[in-house]
Amino acid sequence: MAAPVARSRLRGNAARRTVNARLEKPAVSRPGIAPGSNSVPVIAVTSGEPAGIGPDVCLALARKRFAARIVVLGDREMLGSRARQLGLGVRLCDPGAGLTSDSIACLHIPLSSPCRAGTLDPRNAPYVISLIDRAIAGCKAGEFAALTTAPVHKGVINDGGIPFIGHTEYLAERTGTAQVVMMLAGAGLRVALATTHLALKDVPRALTREGLERTLRVLHAELIHRFGIPAPRILVAGLNPHSGEGGYFGREEIDVIGPTLEKLRAEGLRLTGPLPADTLFVPDRLSGADCVLAMYHDQGLPVLKYASFGRGINVTLGLPMIRTSVDHGTAIELAGTGRAEPDSLIEAVEAAIEMAQAETRTAR
Repeated sequence: MAAPVARSRLRGNAARRTVNARLEKPAVSRPGIAPGSNSVPVIAVTSGEPAGIGPDVCLALARKRFAARIVVLGDREMLGSRARQLGLGVRLCDPGAGLTSDSIACLHIPLSSPCRAGTLDPRNAPYVISLIDRAIAGCKAGEFAALTTAPVHKGVINDGGIPFIGHTEYLAERTGTAQVVMMLAGAGLRVALATTHLALKDVPRALTREGLERTLRVLHAELIHRFGIPAPRILVAGLNPHSGEGGYFGREEIDVIGPTLEKLRAEGLRLTGPLPADTLFVPDRLSGADCVLAMYHDQGLPVLKYASFGRGINVTLGLPMIRTSVDHGTAIELAGTGRAEPDSLIEAVEAAIEMAQAETRTAR
């Protein structure tokens, strides 16, 4: 997927090979900047579901050197126990302490109940939510420059009595953001979603002209401001097979998607669609676009995850803070085994750093 300027890992494979991670020193102190000679951004990383691979991949961050200070939010005793289980010689330090090559900063948040790797416990639902809430508070207060989230288990959170659809929706509610957009990126692709975690039967009713217009406006603006694409080119999928085949397979393309695109094109947005999803993700189309907007979760994400699984990332657009995440789930069966790959979390942290650096440069 082409982009006018290829500097960031969010802008394609070539960018991943050439990205310059050097951080220029800001002229003055800014929120989310660590004290010290390098004045690097502070990135909060929530460790997610404690019974899953979130703690495992967070501990793996200690082996990487980042152009930022990484602070893992989680129960220190649980993280230490997991490190010993995995045979990792990782030291957990206070956020303000000096770090060595085998250490990582940990902001201690206590578990609600004892935890064993691979065994879900709804009693820890409040703990998982408290990680997110503490990270949000830190971003709002300027303590953190960005947030990266390890995976949570939506089912066990709901089993614990806390209504929870997903990180994206929760972050929107907690920050008072009316419209957010979920976008995944990897292998040179960017795929955003018009609807997120909905039952398939509920998608047609959720697609409205007003909602689709808000989504496209946020997507267009964030591609410009977060990713430096001056005039984004967005491919928009239809909802139905063959984009409705002129109304024979559904009228959403005629009644909702088409009119919305016409309105925004008249304002200068570079939108192509509605396009049949089965022929949208072909090289000839993608080579001339910066992002794809799919109408629902399993229309767009299987293609991206096939191309980039394990290295793809999730970005929440429209928030008053930077948030990135992994593109995989809790993988309960892998927790504590040493077989969980940290690549997606590493990519998500690197992306958060790049976005924080760009925000710092813009603020000068």
